[in-house]
Amino acid sequence: MTTSVEPTEALSLPQDVQDLLFREARTANNFSDEPVTDEQIRAIYELVKWAPTSMNNQPLRALVIRTEEGKKRLAPLMSEGNRAKTEAAPVTVVLAADTEFHENLPRTFPHFPGAKDLFADETARVETAKLNALLQVGYFIIGVRAAGLAAGPMTGFDGDGIDKEFFADKPWKSLVVINVGKPGENPWFDRLPRLDFDEVVETV
Repeated sequence: MTTSVEPTEALSLPQDVQDLLFREARTANNFSDEPVTDEQIRAIYELVKWAPTSMNNQPLRALVIRTEEGKKRLAPLMSEGNRAKTEAAPVTVVLAADTEFHENLPRTFPHFPGAKDLFADETARVETAKLNALLQVGYFIIGVRAAGLAAGPMTGFDGDGIDKEFFADKPWKSLVVINVGKPGENPWFDRLPRLDFDEVVETV
């Protein structure tokens, strides 16, 4: 016989931490003038780097843009609706996939000496890079929340333009642009509904 428990009670995290990371966390559309420090960005990465990827391939790469010059280069490549809030955010992070992640596998997956050779095919390698980097994008957003900051992730931008402007000498492909900072005045849209458990989960 099973006893019904509230979902919050079935989790190991304290409820206030659950709320910080998920229930009360929102996508911010504007930010305060409070700066985001290099130490905070480093702390976010040092936390989320431990989350899993396939064969520990870790393809996520990040470009942190905080200078006026950097924002001027980025702004024209953002869609019109994302441009002003990106210019005003204290920090914007371009998250990308390193399509040559396999070069690091001898170090990150050392118990399998042939790991790098599995990704000789470029098409398959790029798909693997994007899939796993997108997993890491999700981890990064949770890390931003864990730092007491708000994230404003966006996919409305010229990806090819960003790659040419910022990554011309790198095998990186931009995936998501995220504004990061403390929420500003009236930073949220109304909370949108989520699908119920029974609509999403099946058991066999």
